[in-house]
Amino acid sequence: MHFSKTYSQLLLTLPPELRQSAIQYRQLKKIINQIVAELNALGLSPDILQNVVQPPPHAADKGKQREDSEQYTGPRIIYEFATVDDHVEPRLRLCLHSDDLPPSDAPGPSSSPLRSDVNIVLPISPDVIRTALGSAVSTDTPESSEGQPESSDTESALKPAESSHSAPSGELIIPLVSDTNFFRTLTEALNSLAAHLVTKRAEFETTLRSLSHDISSASRPSSSTSSFHPYSPFSSDPANISVSSHALAITSRSDLDTWRQIFQLYIEADIFQGHQERFRGEREIEDAETRLQTFNSELNERISKGALKLRMKQSRVALKTFMDLNTFILDLRKFQHVTAEATRKILKKHAKRTALPLAPDLTSPFIIRPDSQDRALVLSRSTMRSSETLSLSLLLVQALTETLLPIIPHIDDYSCVICTSLAFKPIRLRCSHLFCVRCLVKLQKRGEEHCPICRAPTVLSADRSNVDWALLNFMKDWFPVEAKKKLQQNEREAAEEEMQELGLDMKGAAAAPLWQDNGHDIATLRLSNRQQIEYCQHMIERAAAV
Repeated sequence: MHFSKTYSQLLLTLPPELRQSAIQYRQLKKIINQIVAELNALGLSPDILQNVVQPPPHAADKGKQREDSEQYTGPRIIYEFATVDDHVEPRLRLCLHSDDLPPSDAPGPSSSPLRSDVNIVLPISPDVIRTALGSAVSTDTPESSEGQPESSDTESALKPAESSHSAPSGELIIPLVSDTNFFRTLTEALNSLAAHLVTKRAEFETTLRSLSHDISSASRPSSSTSSFHPYSPFSSDPANISVSSHALAITSRSDLDTWRQIFQLYIEADIFQGHQERFRGEREIEDAETRLQTFNSELNERISKGALKLRMKQSRVALKTFMDLNTFILDLRKFQHVTAEATRKILKKHAKRTALPLAPDLTSPFIIRPDSQDRALVLSRSTMRSSETLSLSLLLVQALTETLLPIIPHIDDYSCVICTSLAFKPIRLRCSHLFCVRCLVKLQKRGEEHCPICRAPTVLSADRSNVDWALLNFMKDWFPVEAKKKLQQNEREAAEEEMQELGLDMKGAAAAPLWQDNGHDIATLRLSNRQQIEYCQHMIERAAAV
């Protein structure tokens, strides 16, 4: 399948606001045909040009290559670009010497390869060359170097260049009209696309700010209600800290926990950019599309099963906007790829059909230019790594994550490094490191003096004065569900420790130790918490009776 048809089919998968800004690939192909016709009219067919044309000298040329170009003194044709007003003007510069001029009865065009030891019969009409040289060398002489009168038509077509475009003696400059039209059409399309992308970026940022406000309003913390009462070191006892179930009643007016789960799924999906050790950087389009579909399916499945409940209409609208923004970023990635591929192929086709050197670098409108222009992504080259540049799609991904994700505090930022759960009832040691109260009590019971992080001797000296009250109130405010679960877990662990101190090995439903009753061995039993308490009371009563 020809790329022109593939390009059209790919554009149909994109939204209209992007599709209308695409470059006109077929129009550029037609202009290439006009360039070939213009070169053939000048006697410079592709078969001839590929043997004599030379690219303009470039600063990046290697020493040997530049030295060979400078030492060559025979006739040659250089393909170069001149900046005229707001566009570039491709042209051919013919470098000639009087010894290389063909006689008036010279044969027609020749396709002999260019060699420094052979005079080349240029593929331009000898009359045109003599007229051009006569115009460039002695414009006041009415006759040419061969004594023939000059043609008025040719003289008007090949006027002597002036000012910045004046050609030195022995050079002929041929402007390429169709080639100028080709590059003007291509650069105007890219410039128009760049302006359109600036507008779309501004719209994206406006929508993002509005979405941020909506999510903030739909996920209010506990402190937004009158039932929230912060704790204070002056009026509160750390041993009596609790999270009332009444605080969870705000879930009917807040989707805080729901949005936390949505953002957690989004982080785990790693849709557009990898953050794992095995892969870091921008993902391929196919991979990103698959991950976005998986994230959307997982989200819809949890909502349909009731695991995620969007109670507020504002949350449902915000979720749709959130997915639309992600879909736009994916479409932008696709549009960037197809535009870069179309530009690369049309420039390659231009070089192949015309036998002119590969066109100069064109900067992609999808790339946010860094301070140095040398790092801008080049559409007509594939030598620069994408990690060295910042694409517009990646910039929008960063804006999305940096704006929305911090709205909901992440539980991993407030977890205990020992038990990895929420560090509720946080204890901050003198070394400034933070642990939950249960983990710190366990360290003290084992007699461990040093901080697990920095090894400072601060564990055994910690007491109630080390409670971080501000952080405790923050966790109670933003993590009411997790804080309540943590308190219940702490109470259960404290009860288990008390039972173990009484001789019971208790882990949820633990085993009672072996004992003898009236000379009979009793096997190990699996007991519930209530049964263990009753068993403990039974053993205490037996001990008292003895």
